[in-house]
Amino acid sequence: MLADLVLALGLVAVFEGLVLALAPMRFEEVLAWLARLDPATRRMLGLGFVAFGVALVWLARGVLAG
Repeated sequence: MLADLVLALGLVAVFEGLVLALAPMRFEEVLAWLARLDPATRRMLGLGFVAFGVALVWLARGVLAG
């Protein structure tokens, strides 16, 4: 379980690092766009990403691990 958590955090760090390394200006544009959204919309966007992440974990751990 702890190994899975460390793996997940490492993959997030790799992904975030790639975004910053490959498209730093685009990242700034996305942050500016997010800042213009109202908090309720940002919350719904965040919850959508959480649901998507849970679905991916479920898929990886349950269906694909078989």
